[in-house]
Order: sequence, then structure tokens, then C-alpha cells
Amino acid sequence: MNNVVIIGSQWGDEGKGKIVDILTEKADMVVRFQGGNNAGHTLVVDGETYALHLVPSGILHPGKKALIAGGVVVDPDVLLEEMDHLMARGVALTPENFMVSERAHVIMPYHRLLDQAREGRRGEGRIGTTGRGIGPAYEDKAARIGLRLGDLRDLDFFRDQAALALAEKNHLLSGLYGLQPCALDDLAARAGLWQRRLTPYIGDTWRALQSALVRGDKLLFEGAQAVQLDLDHGSYPFVTSSNPLSGAVAVGAGLAPKLIGNVLALVKAYSTRVGAGPFPTEQENDLGLRLREKGAEFGTTTGRPRRCGWLDAVVVRHSLTLCGADHLAVTKLDVLSGLPELKIATHYLLDGEKIDFFPADIRAAGRCRPVYETLPGFEGDLSGARKLADLPAGARGYLDRLSELCGIPPAFVSVGPGREETISLHDFF
Repeated sequence: MNNVVIIGSQWGDEGKGKIVDILTEKADMVVRFQGGNNAGHTLVVDGETYALHLVPSGILHPGKKALIAGGVVVDPDVLLEEMDHLMARGVALTPENFMVSERAHVIMPYHRLLDQAREGRRGEGRIGTTGRGIGPAYEDKAARIGLRLGDLRDLDFFRDQAALALAEKNHLLSGLYGLQPCALDDLAARAGLWQRRLTPYIGDTWRALQSALVRGDKLLFEGAQAVQLDLDHGSYPFVTSSNPLSGAVAVGAGLAPKLIGNVLALVKAYSTRVGAGPFPTEQENDLGLRLREKGAEFGTTTGRPRRCGWLDAVVVRHSLTLCGADHLAVTKLDVLSGLPELKIATHYLLDGEKIDFFPADIRAAGRCRPVYETLPGFEGDLSGARKLADLPAGARGYLDRLSELCGIPPAFVSVGPGREETISLHDFF
């Protein structure tokens, strides 16, 4: 089957952008199916660094088509800024190679204001939201008072719908949070700009996807965040507002479940997490600082430093099972070079009992203590490795044990940030 879904198996930031970029070389279409601009993909192509938040990573390959599907929530201002930045750097963005779903919901200015006000009010109980308005936009989608990009085709209709939403939003902004209300005229004026700039790119991505399936095109589905941040199956409430699982492709993009095809799970060679929430293998010590600095573990979207720790196989196995993963893509193996020993958490101790799952109860998850397996470390620069035999014995042993614990083989091993600094072991297309 010519379809591949890429998912993150930890708490995000596994390096999905680079692997999407590599696979796009043989794909015909790349589809973003969920989330918003609360996540980012950093890619290094020919020595140039690109940070993408909404536009699918595949756009960096000429001749490919990139879609933002209806399951995504879109901030038009952020999208336009990203498009302008890409075009200024010579990346072609035309209605022929880039389409945004008319069904995608719009992140409005009041969504951002509400997101930030709520988080500020939580105090020490903050969940770590980026404050980009993603959660409130999904709320309005579920409450059936959201605005969609297709609504921009009729500005009178868009204004009327915005007025209905503002009746509630301004009451919250001013009455509960003590903020200035949003002016309808200002929103309408901004919508006029969005209409002029974005209308050529707005279309029915579902029909475009179905046509591609009929043609037998090679399709690549790119999610944001990761399984452990899934709204239903992650460490709630420290999660995102959508479903980053492979199964979400069926809903977010409009693909029959039986057509999902191959599922490639990304696993960073260690663990990181941004924001609050339980993190059993976190290392709040010199090792954690070393991983952060050597791995450049700072958020693409927010710049926030990431919490770092040893690889957690309990978390990864949970994600692989939920998503039906077929292969692994192991990233940032090079960051572990120079450590005398490496550790992988294979189980937890919860109140004295050995368990092999991540508890749904957030309080229980916070009490979990990792049970580690220790492996030999390795030395040297891995960036020139192009096959497994090029790696030091310790690196190969670490990969073998990870694959054994996960029950599936690696398809890619990333040994550096560049596109070419990758060991490829499986041809998906």
C-alpha cells in the first residue's frame, strides 16, 4: 500500500520533520492531519535550517503537493507569515502544490486571548499550553460555533458567525478575566485580509486526497505532537487538544481506516518533554543538562527548554500498540555519544508493585519510579555512518535492545541533523 503515517511515540519533538522530509523524496503528496501551530518541525536541508509550524514539511521538495487537512486548526496570521517566509527563501507555494482545507477551523484572536488567560489563572497548576489558541478553537469546533476557512469566501456570513461567537467570548474576556473585549469590526477587517491572501489556496482537500488514491499516488501523512500528548490516550490533562494517533488520519484527513497503510513510529534515543506533566525518567541533573545542550532541546515553536531523561520503553511500547506501528525511526542517536553507560526504563515501580504500563491516573503516573536496564555506552562521531556496521558496537547494541523491547525493527537511524546524516534500512515507497 502506498500510504505511510508518521507518528511520534513519546511526548513530541522526536524529529518528525526530518523523516518526513526524507520520505517525501519518493512520495507524491504530504498531508498534515491534526493539531495547529502549537508544534514545530525543524529541518536542515543543504545546510539551511527551516522551522515549520503549519505547512507540511514536504513542501521543501519541488514537484510535491502539500495539504493541510480539515482536522487541523489554522491561525491565518501564522500561516501567512510562514508562507511569506518560505517564499522569501525561494520555496514555491502555489495553489497547484499547496492546499488548505475549507473544513479546517480558524483560530481567532479571541481563542489566543482565552488560552493565555486561562493558563495564567491556573497559577502553579499550569498545564504548559503554548497559548496559541489551539484548545479554545477545538472547543468551538465541538460546540458548533467555530468558523471555518471556507467561510471566508462570504465575508458577510463570516462576520455574522463571528458576532455570535463574540457574544460569549467577550463576556468571558471582560467579565471573568478582566481583559479588553474583541471588536467585531477589527475581526471583520482582518478576515478581509485573510480572504484576499488565502482564498486561492483554500479548497476541498478530501476530494484532492481521494483523487490521489484513485491515481495510486504515494501518500505521506504527517502529524504534530505525539501519542503521549493525545487528548484521549495521553497523560491527561497534560495533553494537546487533538489526537496525534495514526487512527486520527481517518478522521482528520478523510481516509478509510483500512487504507492507512504503513505506520512509522519515531523514537528519540532518549526522552524529552515540554511543559508540565509526569515524566518518570526525567534527569534533573548534569545528565539532563548535557542532553539538552548537546541535543539542542529547545522548542521550535516557543523556545522553551525541554525536560530531558533516559529512554522510557514503557511509554514507547504503549504508543506503538495504540498506533499499530510497523517500524521505528530512531532519532538523535548521536547525542548519546560520549556517555560511559546508557539506561532504558523497561518497567515502573508503582507503590512497590512492578508494572509495564503508563497509568491513566495522573497521580499514580507521578508516583511511578523507573526500573532501568543498563547498557554500555559508546564514543565517536556518528554523523558519517550510512549503514549499521559503521556504528560503534555500543550504539548497535543499544539499537538492538530498543528494537527487541519494542518488538519491531528500525527503518531509519538518524545520526545527525542533516538530511544525509541518516541510516536508511527500509524502503517504504
